[in-house]
Amino acid sequence: MSQGVPLATVEKLARYWAHDHDWRKCEARINAFPNFITEVDGLDIHFIHARSTHENALPIIITHGWPYSVAALLEIIEPLTNPTAHGGTAADAFHVVIPSIPGYGYSGKPASTGWGPDRIARAWAVLMNRLGYTRYVAQGGDWGAIITDLMAVQAPPGLIGMHTNMAAVVPPEIDRLLWAGGPLPSDLSADVKLACDMLAAAYKNVHYALYMASRPQTLYAIADSPVSLAAWMIDFPCSLDMIARSIDGLPESLTRDVVLDNCTLYWLTNTGVSSSRLYRENTFNYFTPKGVTIPVAVSVFPEELYLPPRSWAEKAYPKLVHFNTVARGGHCAAWERPEIFTDELRAGFRSLRG
Repeated sequence: MSQGVPLATVEKLARYWAHDHDWRKCEARINAFPNFITEVDGLDIHFIHARSTHENALPIIITHGWPYSVAALLEIIEPLTNPTAHGGTAADAFHVVIPSIPGYGYSGKPASTGWGPDRIARAWAVLMNRLGYTRYVAQGGDWGAIITDLMAVQAPPGLIGMHTNMAAVVPPEIDRLLWAGGPLPSDLSADVKLACDMLAAAYKNVHYALYMASRPQTLYAIADSPVSLAAWMIDFPCSLDMIARSIDGLPESLTRDVVLDNCTLYWLTNTGVSSSRLYRENTFNYFTPKGVTIPVAVSVFPEELYLPPRSWAEKAYPKLVHFNTVARGGHCAAWERPEIFTDELRAGFRSLRG
């Protein structure tokens, strides 16, 4: 897989997609929750809004990333809104808001530039205010982590804390050395050295992101061919091996069907190219601190792009209220390990419930 997605994997995926995958099942799962469209800053924003029946549920806005969508977050909704039916207590309940990022899924496609992560963060605050939430928390991974970090920096009234499963805590001086391939300090602790090694490897395998950040509009093939779109989407450095095994029918945390549910949503909404533009719009470093000062919970999943050391997290997030390394899971933790992810949200925000 050193040169991309193997042909055999794509052929198996295409055959299964054509003959066995049932999109209507995913469509029904999405429609089982209340879906809405609202206009924010001149753009249609789609969101799922699932309210808990439990009194004093904590409102939470959860943001997906690329190449994911609201379809990748469906399994966490019921455990969060109805915890007593899923191993929790009424005190663990959340009202759940899951928007589609502009250019993704059922949200509108920006017709002009300027919809970067910071503008999306401001739009999310407008959305939560519009829904009447005056006290809430935010969560994100991948792009969702960056959007959530920036939302925390903007500190809209009502946002009392955040959770991330892709912590932005890398010291800028270390990040510069990793991008440049320069020598690192010789006195790094073991956990810091591991984080640096993982990041160095990740930076050598983000060609997809570099291309989308420079020429997203040229990716016409992923709007013209569903197979091209799927191959582009599954060629993610820390999950391709796992997805390839699932396409082979082997037991994995993701099945062929859920992988193709996500691909189908992109295909039907024609958002392969429009979702790529966020890489071009972004002006923020992915992994360095943004200046968050509100309470933060961090969950470390072992198959993430890198494992942030607690020492870095404590410096980047001075109000760190939760830091935990879990046993399993990777970059899209809510998709891959919804039970573990749900437990982490419950634990991470427990101290912030009033």
